[in-house]
Amino acid sequence: MRPSESIGEDPIFTPLHFRNLTVKNRILRSSISGRWDNEDGSPTQTRLNWESKFARGGVGAIITSFVPVAIEGRIAANYATNHRDAFIPLWARIAEAVHAHDCRFIMQLSHSGRQMDVPGVTNQHRPVASPTNARETLHGFPTQAMTPGEIGILVEKFGRAAWRAREAGCDGVELHAANGYLFTQFLSSGINDRTDHYGGSLPNRARFLLEVIRSIRCHVGRDFHLQVKLSAVDRNNVIPWEKKGNTIDETIEVARYCQAAGVDAIHVSTGSLFPHPLNPPGDLSLETLAVVYDAMIASGLYGLRNFLLFRYPALRPIFRWLWFRMKKGHGIEGISLEEARQFKQALTIPVLVTGGFQTASVVRQALASGQCDGVAIARSLIANNDLPRQWQAGHDRPANPCTYCNKCLVNAAKNPLGCYEEQRFPDRDAMLAALYSIYATKPDLVIPGTDPSGSSPAPAVANPPRATRKRTPPHPVS
Repeated sequence: MRPSESIGEDPIFTPLHFRNLTVKNRILRSSISGRWDNEDGSPTQTRLNWESKFARGGVGAIITSFVPVAIEGRIAANYATNHRDAFIPLWARIAEAVHAHDCRFIMQLSHSGRQMDVPGVTNQHRPVASPTNARETLHGFPTQAMTPGEIGILVEKFGRAAWRAREAGCDGVELHAANGYLFTQFLSSGINDRTDHYGGSLPNRARFLLEVIRSIRCHVGRDFHLQVKLSAVDRNNVIPWEKKGNTIDETIEVARYCQAAGVDAIHVSTGSLFPHPLNPPGDLSLETLAVVYDAMIASGLYGLRNFLLFRYPALRPIFRWLWFRMKKGHGIEGISLEEARQFKQALTIPVLVTGGFQTASVVRQALASGQCDGVAIARSLIANNDLPRQWQAGHDRPANPCTYCNKCLVNAAKNPLGCYEEQRFPDRDAMLAALYSIYATKPDLVIPGTDPSGSSPAPAVANPPRATRKRTPPHPVS
């Protein structure tokens, strides 16, 4: 809470001030998305509908889903990317829709590295870029250690993607350096086995992330908001024989590096893969996995092994033990608050935290006590898109709360993203109606070579216009 706030103000609904950005309240929609974009990475009307409903529900800012800076960096096919200038007008339209509700729009720039879900034709059966040649441990995706030259090319791609986000009217970008994706793979002592200047010591393991931060600042300057999402603790030993990875002290040191490099906020999460037993916290429906995981069998070496553990009830106790043993002693709501508190003590920039929030008094106490500056929420907002408005109306908890079943997450690899907890709906038809609501686009189908009305041929345009805003190409990274 800022010193200027009066005693009677609700800390949840006081503005959150970053260095160059102000958000109307302390609630951010965390990164979450489904497979509803085009195969080439271009965003769609369905995505615009998805983001709009959370903005309309009262959050102060939306952090987009995982948005790759290269199409081969997707975690799933039909995820929107930001690797082409031609997509700028599409992202601009989505930003415009979010801004219409006095909501900020922050694009999460990402790269999967060795951690994917459904690779799609771009990555199918191909080794993916990573700091290591070791296979991804849960699904068995093949990898190929990046050369220093390849790292340099990707650093430039992140800078260009940040420039595109700014030109599209986004209010900032977030680097996804948590939860097992490419930045995590470089940062983690449990994953990064390099012996060059991108591996070994903590400063070396952080080198790639810091080079990307410098590239972004070179492309967009100091006035564009930039935040970094970090896993406070790796807890990399979900597979028991793996190394534990980074401790909180190491990650706080990385956060200090980021702050010194010009980052405006740190977003605290946990875990060296996604999903992780503690991220998101709550249940994991093996019955649902038995239905949807077949979409991933061909994606990695261990896909069939995992599917068999889900498919046959007699084998499920094996996976249940592996997964749920790490949950002992941990709650659900505010699971990373203690880690966030330690980051707050070590940094001068704002600290955001994610972790199952849906009770106003919990969030209010966390803010008032200085454990964090804002909270990022995903699943509880899927269950109740208007959660901020319910809190503002005086409700401490929704009348129909999220059950933390995680069926939304488990279904996402194969089915539309949304709430699949049938007990929260009057009947199954009502649940399906909610799932399909964002697809109600009712588009006009246009025949190629005609105008939108289909009445006459459209004139040929050798060089079609780009977004209306005049853009100055970024300077190359020095």
